[in-house]
Formats: sequence, structure tokens, C-alpha cells
Amino acid sequence: MSNGYSKTPEALARLSQIQFRVTQEDGTEPPFQNAYWDNHEAGIYVDVVSGEPLFSSTDKYDSGTGWPSFTKPLAPEAVRTEVDRSHRMIRTEARSAVADSHLGHVFDDGPREAGGQRYCMNSAALRFIPVDRLAAEGYGDYLSLFDTSTTDAEEGQR
Repeated sequence: MSNGYSKTPEALARLSQIQFRVTQEDGTEPPFQNAYWDNHEAGIYVDVVSGEPLFSSTDKYDSGTGWPSFTKPLAPEAVRTEVDRSHRMIRTEARSAVADSHLGHVFDDGPREAGGQRYCMNSAALRFIPVDRLAAEGYGDYLSLFDTSTTDAEEGQR
């Protein structure tokens, strides 16, 4: 499944301090003070470590939590879950399948009409690739998720 995506020492060396803390040490960034919580641009979100495609803006919604939230991953096998018993609670942790990056947590309070899941992710675990950069960055297969006939001005009004 790796499709050329991997976790390398070079990729880890490029991470910022917060990216490393979140993805490699299971950290959490502050709500409302991260790159993508309020991003409304069309595109996909990939693992900051491996580049593995994880989420689409078409499945992103405003959960009011201050972190980017999605109803589902791009592919079920891209994100694996496991039980997290840290901080005196039991939660479902989300990790990227290829690089094993800590991404965030999954909750059962998402939009019911979209399956009821909330993938509450850390921006620091993700890299956003806008639609107009997908092909250039090797993610052209995902262009079909988006109606590229609309203009950027129209997209910004949605």
C-alpha cells in the first residue's frame, strides 16, 4: 500500500519541533492556533512525514473544536486506529498507516448524515496540497474529487 510513501530519517529531520512532537511523540497542538483549523480551501491533506494522502477538504467540516475535523479518511486503510489510554481517559487514536504518525483522535460525535465520525486531527501532522497543486506534486489521481470547473473566487464564497 505504500505507493512510494515512507518514513525516512530525512523526512523526520525536516519536521519542525511541533510537527515532531505531534507525529513522533503523540503530542497535541493548541486549538484555534494551528494551520488548518479554519482552512476552507479545496485540496487534500497528506501525512507531513511520508506524504501519504489522508484526508480531503470535501470531507472537512467545522466541528467548533479548533482543530481540522473530517468525517472520514480518503481511504479507510490510510488511517488506522488504536486505543489510547493516556491522560486518564480512553480515546480512539488515529495514526497514519504508512509512517505510523500520530494524527489525532476519532470521536463518535461527527455529522450523523456523514457517518457520525469526527476525525479530529492536528494540523502539525498534516500538509495541505491545494487543488491547483495536486498534479504538480504527484497527486493528480485526486483531482477527480473536486469540481475544477469552478473558479477560485467561487470556491472562496462557499
